Amino acid sequence: MARPTRRSGNLPAEATSFIGRRRELAEVRKKLGAARLISLVGPGGVGKTRLAVRIAADLARGFRDGAWLVELADVRDPALVSNAAMAALDLRDQAFTEPLVLLLSYLKDKELLLLLDNCEHLLSSAAQVAADVIKAAPGVRVLATSREPLAIDGEHVVPVPPLELPSASAAESLARLGQNEAVMLFTERAAAASGTFELSGANQIAVAEVCRRLDGLPLAIELAAVRSRVLTVEQIRDRLNDRFGLLTGGSRAALPRHQTLRTTIDWSYELLAPAERALLRRLCVFAGRFTLEDVEAVCTADDVPVAAALDLLSSLVDKSLVMKEDVEGVACHRLHETMREYSALKLREAGEEVAVGERCTDYYWSRCQQATAEARYRLPDWLEWMDLEIDNIRAVLRHCLTRRDARRGLDLVTSAGWYWITRATTEGVRWLDELQACGPGNPEGQFWAYFLRGFLAVLKADAIAARPPLKRALTAARKLAQPALLTQALSMASIAENMAGDAESAQRFLDDSAVVAADLDDFPAKISVLQAQALNGFFQGDIETVKVAAAEGVRLGREVGDLYSLEMMLLNAGGTALITGDLEQAKSFYTEALRIARRIDDRVAEYALLDGLGCVAAGSGQPRHAVQLIGAAETIRTQAGASLIPILAPLIAQAEGLAVAALGQSKFDSAMDAGKRLGRDEAIRLALGEPAQVSVEAPPNGVALLGKREAEVARLVAEGLSNKRIGGRLFISERTVDSHVRNILNKLGFNSRAQIAGWMASSRGDGRGEKI
Repeated sequence: MARPTRRSGNLPAEATSFIGRRRELAEVRKKLGAARLISLVGPGGVGKTRLAVRIAADLARGFRDGAWLVELADVRDPALVSNAAMAALDLRDQAFTEPLVLLLSYLKDKELLLLLDNCEHLLSSAAQVAADVIKAAPGVRVLATSREPLAIDGEHVVPVPPLELPSASAAESLARLGQNEAVMLFTERAAAASGTFELSGANQIAVAEVCRRLDGLPLAIELAAVRSRVLTVEQIRDRLNDRFGLLTGGSRAALPRHQTLRTTIDWSYELLAPAERALLRRLCVFAGRFTLEDVEAVCTADDVPVAAALDLLSSLVDKSLVMKEDVEGVACHRLHETMREYSALKLREAGEEVAVGERCTDYYWSRCQQATAEARYRLPDWLEWMDLEIDNIRAVLRHCLTRRDARRGLDLVTSAGWYWITRATTEGVRWLDELQACGPGNPEGQFWAYFLRGFLAVLKADAIAARPPLKRALTAARKLAQPALLTQALSMASIAENMAGDAESAQRFLDDSAVVAADLDDFPAKISVLQAQALNGFFQGDIETVKVAAAEGVRLGREVGDLYSLEMMLLNAGGTALITGDLEQAKSFYTEALRIARRIDDRVAEYALLDGLGCVAAGSGQPRHAVQLIGAAETIRTQAGASLIPILAPLIAQAEGLAVAALGQSKFDSAMDAGKRLGRDEAIRLALGEPAQVSVEAPPNGVALLGKREAEVARLVAEGLSNKRIGGRLFISERTVDSHVRNILNKLGFNSRAQIAGWMASSRGDGRGEKI
């Protein structure tokens, strides 16, 4: 399921209801048959994103695998473009396969439309990824938005002009004027802002003049229209004319369009109260989403008191200078890219760039440091926070790297360790390597950098890369004279040596870790020894040792609430039960572990557990069920870039042999194909024996442009339910439902619930379901 940017009803013009653009839509539709890459090109604020999303929504049903949005506005690091595309396609950097390799491997047999949005600040990297995708995946078409072309072979450029301007003729009828693109936008946004605005014979001339004065630029029209809350449209016109007149010497001459937009933003900015201006310019320090708590910590000072932050932020949202969005029940905000650039300019002019940047770095460094010790014991909540803040944390890491601030940089990257372990293994390796090259951190921070680098290499099944940093971690732990740290390093070194095939060294490290840990009352040290003992037992074929270590690990994991360790130990315990033929016990262990894996979204564990439950089903006389689970596991495994766990390989082969004997080859192949086509959530529900749900997450036809909750709301809207009934069905407030409905209308460019229902119906009109 794609994870597109979720936006709220208070939107800049690029995300407002779709109006006009018929020529551009027709041109893209015409070119897409032959062109592999189409770039929508135009200046900031002209509406490229909104147009691109509408085009994707309209054309998605022509692609077997739908359309997928890759939002690049918040990505500041050129190296992460392929990671962003992977995340949008719900792939996972959690194993040995490099992100770009995994992306291309996944896309090679797909037929889909990939929308790369906001490429201008990552032009070279976005162009390279687009070129690689086109070369590797003949069934994929790429639609890009940017301020300039990507400049690669085969690119077709479609310029995106401003909206159609109203006629200068005063005799134009009200009905005809109301159909003009720019006027429709102004009217819609003014009505949303004031609650009472209507186009009328009394104001039509003023509305037309405002739209013409603003050159039909959607963002400029949006900023002007929201002022109808406190000004009449005639006052808006006159104030804009005064401002533009100063720049053109009082003549009617037009400014270049980019200067028109800048002047309109200047006008909006100067209408703000001093505290609002100060807050707006400081918000540019956030690379991605930000919460009120973030704002209070980073952007407040004597001129912006903490107590006033909520009211000031709400005022900026009301004026369409800041966008509000709800993400997994958390109220978040973001800046439109054009507004972010403007705010950054104002921050530099105010001489606050360094101070606010340092405050932001200190904030995320301290928050992550405070959370480090407890993160593993409240992992679901911590991972949710990291998923929300990761773009800001990446920006701070880049800031540390640029300033060669190894101390804070290494502290930050290691405190985010569980994120790299479960979400972005290759990225974590890159940050560690780059920051290590800047110089040493503080002594304990340096230990954790070495240890995490070795841990990530083990997860990537790269024993050769794991050995050097783990050796350095051992040296650092001994210098620190901290037995708990030494135990963890010794245990991880034992695992790495087993992976490298050096059983003698593995046993020596394991024995040493057990001796050091014997007198420690430290959970991380104890659990690391137990995990090393369990894996060592598997490597040596000593199932009894695995069983004992896993049982103690399960007990300790439950006792302290360490879900990741509990999941791993349950997986180990399930393996011993499966090998010894205790299928009921194996099923119990695997089922509990799978619920944890789903909760923390651990894809590698999910595939291994589905495989294990498939083996249980095969041995329990459920061959079709077994094959479906094994097929689903293969899909999840390949989407995480992982290889089959060696311990599981003979068990799976045995299970498949039983299934072929029971079903015959034809039915076996059919069940395997059915399993491979299952969505991840659907497969986990099947494995856990939970009732199936009508899926709107990833069926084969449609468009992946709505968030999961938005998709659920859209389905219920199509069923004719009111907001109140939808809220009751989904256990959310009626107000939250209303926000989701407005998001859906904005994203898909619709004006009514009936259009949502019609779109949902047409999405499944071919009988294959919908993907939204």
